[in-house]
Amino acid sequence: MNLNIKLNKGSRFLSLGVVMAFLCACQPDELGDGNGLYNDNLDASFTITPVSDANNTYVLTANESYISSNWDLGLGAGFYSGGQSEDIFLPDAGTYTISHQVIGKGGISNSVSQELEVAVSDPVSGNIVLGGKFEDTSDYDQWTVLNISDSGAYWVFNEGSATVVASGYSQQAIYQAIDVVAGQTYTIDMLVSGESNDETWFEVMASSEVPTQGQDYANGLVMGLNTWNGCGTGSFSGLLSNVGCLTNSNSGIVSNSVTFETSGTIYLVIKCGGNQTSGVNITNVEMRGSN
Repeated sequence: MNLNIKLNKGSRFLSLGVVMAFLCACQPDELGDGNGLYNDNLDASFTITPVSDANNTYVLTANESYISSNWDLGLGAGFYSGGQSEDIFLPDAGTYTISHQVIGKGGISNSVSQELEVAVSDPVSGNIVLGGKFEDTSDYDQWTVLNISDSGAYWVFNEGSATVVASGYSQQAIYQAIDVVAGQTYTIDMLVSGESNDETWFEVMASSEVPTQGQDYANGLVMGLNTWNGCGTGSFSGLLSNVGCLTNSNSGIVSNSVTFETSGTIYLVIKCGGNQTSGVNITNVEMRGSN
């Protein structure tokens, strides 16, 4: 049996009105009407508490928990996702701007920053490279340019970085002397970036061999880039320990760790050369002992 239901004009209008009323009832209130869809009073404040029995270690504690809590330790890496409480270790002396960002309902966010003064570097894990941020002349003066090729390659010290370019398979290096302890494990790293480099090598070495002007340096390879090996091509940016591909001559694997048989002076040498090297940029050069 077919059932035909025909609504008259008045019934159709009535049905439409019921549907519209139902749809309106299902719509959320406007943001800010007290329906709990968002919170415009987010408290991102936090405290910093030194850990009494650990060098350069601090506890960051936020006042509340939110949907998301992010922290920036002032190291240049930006925000990372964290918790309401964070244990941090800052091995180097300096002033750090610590920031806390909270995200609440509806994606609303708020952030608060405060400065933390670290008076003394950690005796083991502190950075023993001087001038590794290339911020000013006092940083530049910590480095010596090693002229290997007569021309075609050169380093430029910028405000906050150093850049090396090369052509015609020429090469040039920068270096500094560093005192080390026998048997101590050290890690070396830096931020590197570049693009459009081809037929290029970039090598970081640490050795007791003294650099000599006008001569190549190829002792104690720790890490690096090499376009023939498949790294340093295209556009790259990050820690050299992550984007590099050269084998550590001390360990026989890709690693940024090194130890020395005797205590005394070694030379940290950063060398780059190539045929079509438009530029490799470096900053935050560091060498640290491990606890």
